[in-house]
Amino acid sequence: MILLASPGQGAQTPGFLQPWLEVPGVADRLAWWSAVTGLDLVRYGTTADAEEIRDTAVAQPLLVAAALAAYEALYPADRAGGSGPDAVAGHSVGELAAAAIAGVLSPEAALVLVRERGKAMAAAAVVTETGMTAVLGGEADEVLAAIDKHGLTPANVNGAGQIVAAGTMERLAAFADEPPAKARLRALSVAGAFHTEHMAPAVDTLRALAPGAPVGDPAIPLLSNRDGAVVGSGRDYLGRLVEQVSAPVRWDSCMATMRELGVRAIIELPPAGTLVGLAKRELKDAGVQTLALKTPEDLEKARELIEAHTS
Repeated sequence: MILLASPGQGAQTPGFLQPWLEVPGVADRLAWWSAVTGLDLVRYGTTADAEEIRDTAVAQPLLVAAALAAYEALYPADRAGGSGPDAVAGHSVGELAAAAIAGVLSPEAALVLVRERGKAMAAAAVVTETGMTAVLGGEADEVLAAIDKHGLTPANVNGAGQIVAAGTMERLAAFADEPPAKARLRALSVAGAFHTEHMAPAVDTLRALAPGAPVGDPAIPLLSNRDGAVVGSGRDYLGRLVEQVSAPVRWDSCMATMRELGVRAIIELPPAGTLVGLAKRELKDAGVQTLALKTPEDLEKARELIEAHTS
């Protein structure tokens, strides 16, 4: 079984889309999706600087569009057999790309929702000065206890010795002064405390939009960040997407489900690297192969991996 993984905010780097423009059809798709999102996705993915693409309202549509463009290059509609991945999962905003890959949303519907998600989360982030800090290493129970002690939220429980604390900058500073034993802290380049109570206004925005979104049921196993469950109802998954904006991402649970499903290979869509890094550490004993699809040069290797895992 082969699973596609779509990364979340913070994975983007300046110019990461540049090589993908050489793939036939990608520039045209990005031009169309730029009209859908109201953003010049080509410029943001090629010449914009790090600060510009740090903006939540820009980063989120850019990430979803990049993942979908690479997915279409990897699995072109005219490919013989027309087969796709066996399963799919996304981390945070990557769940919207995963929803489109699984057939729950059209690419356009996913991009409309991520456009509004990004704007609403950006607006929520300026109400209070908040941020996120990755905690690397340490004992999980001790890390969670320290996060709770400082009034923070474990916004991402990523497995493989990585938990992300989120909350006000004042509380994050106090947390940095008293870190958990044997843990390293790294401030993340994000605009606010995502997946916490601070994002409640954005949840309200999406709740108002979701009932009108055209939704189908997943055509392949689709994992949820809430609890790692494989979700069979498109409406259920969309509801989870809405509520997840202010709830912790349980990527550790998603990887546990990958193990249970018998996933043998994971391909991470661009901007790739973070999720396969977690999988290499967490699923190493399960013999899971991983591939970071960073540039079009990696497409042939990805197709070979797909072929090797296709019965």
